[in-house]
Amino acid sequence: MKNVTELKEQGTQLSIVEVAENLFRQLGFQKTTVADIARELQMSPANVYRFFASKSEINEAVARRLLVEIETAVKDVAKSRGPASKNIHNIIATIETLNAQRFSSDRKLHDLLETAYNEHWPIVAAHIEVIDKALAQVLSAGMAAGEFKKGDAELIAILVRSACVRFCHPRLMVECAQDPEPTIDQMMAFLIGALK
Repeated sequence: MKNVTELKEQGTQLSIVEVAENLFRQLGFQKTTVADIARELQMSPANVYRFFASKSEINEAVARRLLVEIETAVKDVAKSRGPASKNIHNIIATIETLNAQRFSSDRKLHDLLETAYNEHWPIVAAHIEVIDKALAQVLSAGMAAGEFKKGDAELIAILVRSACVRFCHPRLMVECAQDPEPTIDQMMAFLIGALK
């Protein structure tokens, strides 16, 4: 059981991340300083540094929160009943939709995730593992039900995600938005056909 001090520290850390996210949304993560975050929290920058060793740690914490939102939605889809082919489609569509919504409504937060991907932050590798695991779960269920031919679900999950990278990567999603094809439906029809 956590003691009162640990709970208070976790609460302060969460407050720092929440304030940072709000400032990133307004100013952008590159223009927001630790002093800005401290001022909003009515504490000193030194106090913020008690909880985060650097500004980059705060950047990662905010980006991690955004990625967890995607992961939670993807896990919900992976657990849903119905044909595995529909769930695979819905996982990729969910990722694309959440990234597109963030791009259109919170461009500065989208920029944070784009930077995280482009610079290969460790949290992105962990995020991709979660997505691959969810895809593998759905693929395994589809194989067990006879919907898909038998195979290495973990490897196939990586292949599906790789084939759909233009729908999942924040930067590529934006760059490819001008290209009408392949659509997500076309790509999923191709992949599902290959899996059967």
